[in-house]
Amino acid sequence: MDQSSPLQIGFIGAGNMAFAIAQGILKSGDVPSSNVIVSAPSKNNFARFQAMGVAVTHSNEEVVDRSRLVFLAVKPHLVPKVLKGISERVTPQHIVVSIAAGITLAKLEELLPGGSCVMRMMPNLPCMLLEGALLLACGTGASPEVGSQLKSLLSPCGLVEVGPEAWIDVHTGLSGSGVAFVYVFAEALADGAVKMGMPSALAQRIAAQTILGAGRLLRDGGKHPAQLRAEVCTPGGTTIHGLHVLEKGGLRAATMGAVEAATERASEMGRK
Repeated sequence: MDQSSPLQIGFIGAGNMAFAIAQGILKSGDVPSSNVIVSAPSKNNFARFQAMGVAVTHSNEEVVDRSRLVFLAVKPHLVPKVLKGISERVTPQHIVVSIAAGITLAKLEELLPGGSCVMRMMPNLPCMLLEGALLLACGTGASPEVGSQLKSLLSPCGLVEVGPEAWIDVHTGLSGSGVAFVYVFAEALADGAVKMGMPSALAQRIAAQTILGAGRLLRDGGKHPAQLRAEVCTPGGTTIHGLHVLEKGGLRAATMGAVEAATERASEMGRK
């Protein structure tokens, strides 16, 4: 990427993830909103992009023509059709980043001109609040330098890491699906408090704040989760009694199994 002038960025697809990523990129201040354009067949989601000063169009070809970095943010089953429509306009100067689950780098490269600079990225829902976890994988035509520059560009969206494509499915199970696993745990925490006599709305707020606080302490404190857990457990205290019940219920094994199942499903979708 040319660092001397602001990057021209396009989004094919105007859904929540495209909006979240655009929001993060613009937050950095390095790219003006006038350098960003988004396309979609419907104008339903255009207003929030326009409110940020982003150009909108119904033409995917216009997005490619006006951009150097193109995010492919459409449903997986639409990827072949979309790439067929823009393939002739993709040049060696373009960087195409797909966030479509299950579509491999090999498939993307097959659908684009030979030698194209292609990357895969898997974000998760908290990108909407710029607290996401994103994993990038580079195709054969994408240099490590491009990966590191893209990581820097996307850093306002949350945690951004670069790794091999084999980790994308694992990241999907851990972070993409993992968000829902955390919501189930939050709901169960609140239900436990309701069972013990606390009003539901208050229990939900406290459960949410408990998970948020614990997550920030884990992320920013530099300690292993086992160490943090041990620091909360006093001998014979409330926490160790509660943890004993969680262990008897198989929480640890069930959570590991959930990540495994989600990862395997992501791999299966890719093979299809």
